[in-house]
Amino acid sequence: MANPHAGGRLLPLLSTPHKGGRSALTCQFRCGNACAHDVANTTSNAYFGDVVKEALSRRGVLRAGVLGALVAGVGVSGAVPALADETTPAPTPTRPGTGGLTFTPVAPNKVDALTIPDGYKSSVVVRWGDPVLSDAPAFDFDNQSADAQNKQFGYNCDFVTVFPMGTDRALLWVNHEYTDENLMFRGYTGGAAATVEQIKIGLAAHGGSIVEITRAGGTGQWELLTGGRRRYNRRITAQTPMKFTGPAAGHDLLKTAADPEGRTPVGMLNNCAGGTTPWGTVLTAEENFDQYFVNGDKVPDAQKPYISRYTITNGTPASSRRFDRVEERFDLAKHPKEANRFGWIVEIDPFDPESTPVKRTALGRFKHEAATTTLAEDGRLVVYMGDDSRFEYIYKFVSKERFITGNEAHNRTLLDEGTLYVAKFTGDSPATEIDGTGKLPADGGFDGSGQWIPLVSGTTSHVPGMSAAEVLVYTRTAADKAGATKMDRPEDMERNPITGGVYVALTNNTNRTAAQADEANPRSSNKHGHVLEIVEAGDDAGRTTFSWSLPLVCGDPKDPATYFAGYDKTKVSPISCPDNVTFDRDGNLWISTDGNALGTNDGLFVMPVRGAERGHLRQFLTVPVGAETCGPLVTSDQLSVFVAVQHPGETDGATPDNPGSRWPDGDQPRPSVAVVWHAQGKKIGS
Repeated sequence: MANPHAGGRLLPLLSTPHKGGRSALTCQFRCGNACAHDVANTTSNAYFGDVVKEALSRRGVLRAGVLGALVAGVGVSGAVPALADETTPAPTPTRPGTGGLTFTPVAPNKVDALTIPDGYKSSVVVRWGDPVLSDAPAFDFDNQSADAQNKQFGYNCDFVTVFPMGTDRALLWVNHEYTDENLMFRGYTGGAAATVEQIKIGLAAHGGSIVEITRAGGTGQWELLTGGRRRYNRRITAQTPMKFTGPAAGHDLLKTAADPEGRTPVGMLNNCAGGTTPWGTVLTAEENFDQYFVNGDKVPDAQKPYISRYTITNGTPASSRRFDRVEERFDLAKHPKEANRFGWIVEIDPFDPESTPVKRTALGRFKHEAATTTLAEDGRLVVYMGDDSRFEYIYKFVSKERFITGNEAHNRTLLDEGTLYVAKFTGDSPATEIDGTGKLPADGGFDGSGQWIPLVSGTTSHVPGMSAAEVLVYTRTAADKAGATKMDRPEDMERNPITGGVYVALTNNTNRTAAQADEANPRSSNKHGHVLEIVEAGDDAGRTTFSWSLPLVCGDPKDPATYFAGYDKTKVSPISCPDNVTFDRDGNLWISTDGNALGTNDGLFVMPVRGAERGHLRQFLTVPVGAETCGPLVTSDQLSVFVAVQHPGETDGATPDNPGSRWPDGDQPRPSVAVVWHAQGKKIGS
């Protein structure tokens, strides 16, 4: 950790130890120092360890092509030459192979810029403080206000998706996961001493933004639409009125003094990854919501065992942001059920600025990461979700009814009734061959079988001693009782549009011991993470059995505990802490990283998952100092790749007077979404 007295004053809230490649600032403001707390899952469960189909029903011309035109991926900014870390040789140039990837990889580096391959260009699409609404003022770092922030692009940026409106226009949705007040305000010394206006700005800077973007000159570049009519632009914040639907809506566990019916929550917090629906709406995932509340030790005794599973315990310090000073609902001593109203998947209609966001209770409540949808063979809607904490679980939801093309009224009910499942994994190697070192078992791979265990179907609970509503509000406890497999921080999940395999980013888990290693989580002190592939029976997303394997065990390729699907490790890029995943139209897996524990900047990587090039991982870009790579999104024409550059400059000792980064504009660091494209109009990866 850097000198806590840097800049001549004691930096607030930075004394707690932190792990991995993240800074103390990131640990504090993003997740409330989750890794410094005791592991929330103390159960004795065994440590075992799409792209949506083209049948879109959206009304009107604008919606007809919403998900057909853009698919998934990442991007960067700043045409900066690749600079190698002096201790790490650059991978050799690639050759054509399955997936059509021929670019020269970017070398690991510590450059304060978006570093992209030779032959590519990049630019910033939208940054913190840019106008969203037409009457938004220009951003002024030293004269911020809550009123302005409610109309401007929020702070930080995670999940990115694009809804095309023809060839050259689109709507861009971006999550605003969290705020870092230490970088947002000069002289910030902590929530208790913060001004009321600073707290209100923080509330306004959470949530998400919808902005209209336009293609520049027929290239792969996209720009924020400024001036003129921006009828769809919208800010969603921690203060936006919402509603609950599904089996838990109206249950006593969701009722508060301000909402005695338990149906009208306010705002969303810490939205991380997400997804889209076949009818053209956003699904955004609330993750580390626990850190925003104070007095978690003062809830009724009967509630304490349940909320402690979400790390709201006696040992949880008071929220550093102190939202309770502005809105009493964040004080659990006064409103003990308010925390139950966060931790959901929220559906938002980007085409209706007047629509009310919906928290879909049938999808369960946990620290959500991802909400990737696909259709089962019989037409039922399937949603894949991770719970991003150490030793937590992987989930999926399967709707009761089937998707009907063109019947939007019907389709919008699909997320309110169905079965929520949790995953249990079984390895096929003797336990003696899984010793925590990452050494491959005798059969040459980490793999096995698994099943989806039902937790709740509509209003019917499958968990003894818990009602359906209790299963949905306290989903972690229900999954504990069901015997689900404890995983190494399950984050993003995506389904390969070519093979149908479901890929899961397991970011890391330094708390796993050798005794807790299993075939799905084969390394102790797993600081670099791995990627898991699930192949469901018959390639049908609606089935309840599957096979699985680990195509990628991350880290330095020179480390024998790494695995790149059997590919020659002298030809691959090093990678650490996979976070978000996506696919291009060729079925190549794109991976963004968060918290690189190899000592260089985070980045975006791509790897074929089939054919002779399977496992040939290459680094496509790096983000600036202190930043995390989020998004990503590769357009279906494969001419553009979007990436969210989250928390640039979030380094130990950083303040506005001592910035950890100057990206993107040479002054204060501003979280931004960037796009990268080939200078000659070739497809991404060429």
